[in-house]
Amino acid sequence: MAQQEVRLAELLCALSVTLDLAMAQPPEKSIRSCLVAMRLADRLRVHDKRTVYYATLLRHLGCTATTHEEVHLAGPRAAELRPLAERTDTNSHREALHYLMHVGRGAGIRRLQYVARTMTTSEDNLLLAVCEVGSMLAAHLGLGHATAEALYQNLERWDGKGTPKGLAGKEIHVATRIAEVATQAVIAGQKTLIKRRGTWLDPFVVAEYDDSLVDDLDEIDVWQAVLDAEPRPWGTTRDLDELARTFAYFVDLKSPYLFGHSTGVATLADEAARLLHLEDAERATLRRAALLHDLGRVAVPTAVWERPGLLRRADWEKVRLHPYQSERILARSRVLEPVGVLAALHHERLDGSGYPRQAKGGELSTAARILAAADCYQALRQDRPHRAAHSAEGAAEIILAQVAAGRLDDRCVKAVLAAAGQQVPGRRMSRPAGLTEREIEVLRLLARGTSNAGIAHELVVSRRTAEHHVQHIYGKIGVSTRAAAALYAMQHGLFTQ
Repeated sequence: MAQQEVRLAELLCALSVTLDLAMAQPPEKSIRSCLVAMRLADRLRVHDKRTVYYATLLRHLGCTATTHEEVHLAGPRAAELRPLAERTDTNSHREALHYLMHVGRGAGIRRLQYVARTMTTSEDNLLLAVCEVGSMLAAHLGLGHATAEALYQNLERWDGKGTPKGLAGKEIHVATRIAEVATQAVIAGQKTLIKRRGTWLDPFVVAEYDDSLVDDLDEIDVWQAVLDAEPRPWGTTRDLDELARTFAYFVDLKSPYLFGHSTGVATLADEAARLLHLEDAERATLRRAALLHDLGRVAVPTAVWERPGLLRRADWEKVRLHPYQSERILARSRVLEPVGVLAALHHERLDGSGYPRQAKGGELSTAARILAAADCYQALRQDRPHRAAHSAEGAAEIILAQVAAGRLDDRCVKAVLAAAGQQVPGRRMSRPAGLTEREIEVLRLLARGTSNAGIAHELVVSRRTAEHHVQHIYGKIGVSTRAAAALYAMQHGLFTQ
């Protein structure tokens, strides 16, 4: 399968479920919206249907960029607000107040703090991050300039009161205008479309909509229908690794503690597989499973991953299910299904103490044992909310103790440690965009959400100098938000070098 061209739509329709989960929406919300958008494009006789297709299917490709900030603003249950936020017209005082009434629920006395933060913090930078990251990831997928631009304009409004450029009317890409109407039709219905035409939504697109476009969605096989709706010639890809890498970036943006985790695991697992002489096909499946093993993380609120103390029982149950979620997402594609079977095993242990299935040694292939060891080692080498990153020596000591306890495979752990002790193949000798080592240090701090004052403290410079460094780096790498800087750093391996 690695040498065959496969339909890109099949892969992206499967992976779009990850976007639905990240938005706390039901699975298939994205493909339902995509199908409605294609029906609207037919009625409007739009020429570039390919851009409409992918701009709608991947509409929320940048949505993990702001989850860390959302928890700070709206509290630990911020993820539950996403469906409401997606339906809320923030230019309506009544709707904005209704949204505000849900902020901070369950937080006790701290609720007032979250409400105050939400009221006093400008959302412009958050919205810009979603647009910027979504556009960058679309470009990385090779979907073309039009799709990347349509995603960058995702939060523009017909009346010009949107983000990031305040475009109005037909200045906004037609694919973006159709995608917004289709999405709102699926999540809110026709009455909402009529209410918002001419302000939030393109009135000409709304005029072409009626409920016949959605009436059959509960009766038909939406999955097959949206595949059939892909404009011909069908898009294909041979480079499954790059597609997997893009979604690894998407997942790892969920929290600053996760930056570079999936790609780091993949690098270790692939090199360990080479050292253990796995066949090329099995090695390729392992590499892709390592990149995609944490897709299910998006189904767990960011506040859980960033909890500094012990997890509550309910939180722990959510965490235990994330490998299963990864498997179910990938099972939607015949190409990715074997990758998902392997990815689901990354927290299993030889003695049956792992999760979610408590599989034991005889049920775990060499590839599964490598993946478990690589995931464990990479996590130990990174900061977590409850501890600082371990040194290479400290991580090796801990993971070898897991071998002694009968949880991890001795041969696979030693291969992972050998992979970690060598220079990563392809590591850059010269830095991207001409960045200096000092600027790389600033970029890492910036990407992790460190304030300008915090960067100044770390660098032992004035705050004004730190601000100058940040703006200079933004200019060099061509981004304007922390989340986009984090994505850039991950794309260039700056968290795993």
